[in-house]
Parts: sequence; C-alpha cells; structure tokens
Amino acid sequence: MLKMTLKTFYVSCLVVSAGVALAALASRKPPAELATPAYCQTGGNWLSLATTQPEPAGIQDIVAHAAKQDVVLLGEQHDIEDHHRWQLQMLSALHARRPEMVIGFEMFPRRVQPVLDQWIAGSLSAEEFLKQAEWDKVWTFPPHIYMPLFEFARINKIPMRALNVDKSLTRLVAEKGWEKVPEEAREGIGRPAPALPDYLEFLREMYRIHEKNSNALGGKKGESRDAGFKGFVDSQLTWDRAMAEALSLEVSQDGRKNPTLVVGIMGSGHIRYGHGVPHQLSYLGVPKVASLLPVALDGECLHLEAGLATAVFTMPNKPMPRSEPPRLGVTLEDATQGLKISAVAAGSLAEKTGLRAGDRIVEIAGRPASGSGDAVATIRRQPPGTWLPLRIARGDSQLDLTVQFPPRP
Repeated sequence: MLKMTLKTFYVSCLVVSAGVALAALASRKPPAELATPAYCQTGGNWLSLATTQPEPAGIQDIVAHAAKQDVVLLGEQHDIEDHHRWQLQMLSALHARRPEMVIGFEMFPRRVQPVLDQWIAGSLSAEEFLKQAEWDKVWTFPPHIYMPLFEFARINKIPMRALNVDKSLTRLVAEKGWEKVPEEAREGIGRPAPALPDYLEFLREMYRIHEKNSNALGGKKGESRDAGFKGFVDSQLTWDRAMAEALSLEVSQDGRKNPTLVVGIMGSGHIRYGHGVPHQLSYLGVPKVASLLPVALDGECLHLEAGLATAVFTMPNKPMPRSEPPRLGVTLEDATQGLKISAVAAGSLAEKTGLRAGDRIVEIAGRPASGSGDAVATIRRQPPGTWLPLRIARGDSQLDLTVQFPPRP
C-alpha cells in the first residue's frame, strides 16, 4: 500500500512548478566559509530590505510604513499554518491604524463574491460559507488554517474581495495564448502588462520544469516550444493581472480624508521582487504598494537581497511531532501515462474518495504524476489534515477528485 501525502506549494501546475523551484532555492545552504547571518539564527524578527543589506526593524516602523500605502500585500506558502497566523497578526496591526479596510483573497474566484458578502453580513455559518464558496474545488488547502482570517474579517465587518479567476481561464490562456482567448471568456480582465525581464527568465525556468514533466507523461507532440512558453507566460500574467485589477478597484481615487487600505492575501510567488501583482498594480496606476513576506530561517532567509519585498518576517522554526503519514490505501503501478491504480483497499480513504482499480492518476495537485518513486519521495513530507486534489483518467473521461486526509489526533 502507498502512503500518500503531498507538499502542495500551489494548486495550479504553473505555480506548483514555481513553488518547487523556490523551495529548491530556499534549501540551498550558504558556502561553508560563510557564517549564517545573525538575523537567520532566531525567528520572530523583522528585516527591512530597502537598502542593499537586510536591516533589522521594529514592527511599529514596518506597520507605520505599510499603513501609509494604498495596497499592502501579505505573502504566504499556502500549506504553512504559521504563515496564516502571521497574516492575522498583520491584519490586526494594520486595522488598528487604518480601520477603513478591504481584504482581497487569492483563494476565491470572482464568481463566488456574493458568498463572501453573505459571510461578512453574518448570514452564513462557517460550514455553509465553505460549501457555497466551493472551497474543496476552488482551493483545496485545509480550510481550518484560513478560517481565522475569514472570522477576523467577519467580526470586524471588513469587506472581503475575491481576487482570482476560474482555473479554466488560466488553462485556456496557457493552451491558446492571450490573444486567441475570446474577449467574452476573459472574465473582464484587461491585457496584462508585459513581464519584466527577470520575471521572464524565472518563468522560463519554470516552463522547463513543466515541459519536462509533461514530456514524461507523453504530452503534446510537435507543439512549438516558443508557442508553449508564450502561453505559459500569458497564463501567469493573467493570474497576476486579475488580482491586481481587483485590488486596484478598491483603492480610493476621490481624495477622501480616510481612504480605504486595501490588503491582499496571496502566495508569495505573486509578490517576490515586485514581478507579479506589484508590477501589474504599477501599470494600473497604483504605485504605493508595500509587500511583506514570511521567510524560513533555514530557507529564503539565507538569501535575502534588496528588492525581494519591502520587509520580511523571520518565521521561527517549529518542531513537528512524529506521526505516520496518512494512508491513501492504493497499490500503484507506473504506467505510460500517469500512475495506474491496480488495487484499492476496502474502507480506505481512496475508496471513500471514489478511486477505483484501473484508474490512472495523471495529476497530483496540478502537477503531472511522473512516477511512483518520485511520488513517494515527494508526498511523504505532507502533514495530516491536508486536502489533496487528483486528476484521474477513467476510460475516456477525466475526473477531478479531492482526498481529504484526516487531521492528526
């Protein structure tokens, strides 16, 4: 039996690839002759990146500066609960200075905005809110790590805004390119600003990873590499542009004495170095943006440089209790395309989810399932209590299923 879990950095295959690469970068250790910077030895500290070298800063100064901007972007790695606790702390601190606030969330596509309005109005229970917002379809990460943010907005009557678009749009743009997507299918999104050169190079590396995985699964043959890369870039820019447009619409343009502070909750990959959402905001006439990111002591903290963000918070290390990873309850075989399920244990999570013997797993959390060995090596790090999206090939059809692993007792 295969014990299946997954380190899900992002849901989309585009950003899954980016997450893997960023994780690899963050895991690099500095040369042995260089000592670990003092600011990476203990957590719970702020560092300003306004100068060439990281400078220690106080939370009062960080919050005071951020509160003077039009938009504040709070990054995260989606599956790290402490990142959301830190976001809650920042929301509280910013709200104390700027009570006129709107909070935008990457997690929700625009079509569920009425559900967010009902939640803030107090007409939905938490269970009803998640069900009507289709959380298990639109996001799939454990809802309990996000609920404190949603509850904070509800009890303070802070409007929540859905920043995202449907995955079907970003997939369509990736397949066809921006120009060939009909205007009526673009969800009102305007043409994105061109990618900055450094962002283009970063996306090119992500595309190489994506292309390698697709080829391993017998992906499209004969497709122009240039056309494929262009679609890949267009899709990422569409995602960035959609969130930037939704945020910019909330920025007060009438010179009010107490304008609204607009806060965006999103993956750090959309914020780093100002390449994604900040770049699109600038093109939309919103240059006053603060970007704040949490960083791991033994990861990105070791490679900080000017321009990564306005400031970063060093996240303390957290010992994880030892426990057996959740069991999916399947026997897998490597197949020409994907992973074939040769057996499903009775009463297992796989059976409860609807998996059957003979199914082929073609994607795991949006990333191609390239082999059982790679899958086992990757997925064992995921803690219990997570939601794992799978794309299944069954006969001539493909199904999207979500395995809900039980939380740790």
